[in-house]
Amino acid sequence: MENKLLSVIDLSFKYGKLPILKNLNFEIESGDYLGIIGPNGSGKTTLIKVLLRLLSPQIGEVIYHQDIIEDNALGYVPQKTFENHQNFPATVKEIVRTGLLANKGHFKFYTKADDKKVVEILDRLKISDLKNRKIGELSGGQQQRVLLARSLVSNPKLLILDEPTSALDPEIREDFYNVLTEINKDGVSIILISHDLSAIESYVNKILYLDRQIMFFGNTCDFRDSDAYRKYHGHIH
Repeated sequence: MENKLLSVIDLSFKYGKLPILKNLNFEIESGDYLGIIGPNGSGKTTLIKVLLRLLSPQIGEVIYHQDIIEDNALGYVPQKTFENHQNFPATVKEIVRTGLLANKGHFKFYTKADDKKVVEILDRLKISDLKNRKIGELSGGQQQRVLLARSLVSNPKLLILDEPTSALDPEIREDFYNVLTEINKDGVSIILISHDLSAIESYVNKILYLDRQIMFFGNTCDFRDSDAYRKYHGHIH
């Protein structure tokens, strides 16, 4: 049985003449919970844009397996929330339901089955009581759960999150990571971008330390015993 979800092969990317990503090679397998870390300017955001097909690599390729692209089985949770848009008119239920649009083809109308999926994911993330609230009225932590629900409602195999907790206080952040751990246990593979290793290392099972090139890729426990781990802490202190 095919276990690979994603292969990155000899990937390089430049902005003009400035190299941002250099010869990256790694794979994501079913069940992985990968944390991507690195200093500012290390290429983390560029890598995410390439994985999401928002940018095309000049060299190398990104290959998705198990029909992830064809089945719209790739979920994404952005860093930004709606906190600066208190008057944004959509309700939680409406925002989450938009996560089903990619599977609709040319006919963009919702069915009773769609509404059932929305109810189920809201219940799973314990935000059913917010379903009729305006998204802009919610706290940052609540909004991140709504964005997570939107990405999960289409039942993805792989979920990519770009520093989703950067604006959350530590207690709410820990709660969010616990939710992600449960989602991973339920069979969703996760790629999590973070600037803070200490916040994620007890949750993720693999680490990719990026500084324009791959400094380390492997199991979290192996990373803690590596020279790359010491080099990472030298970067951030």
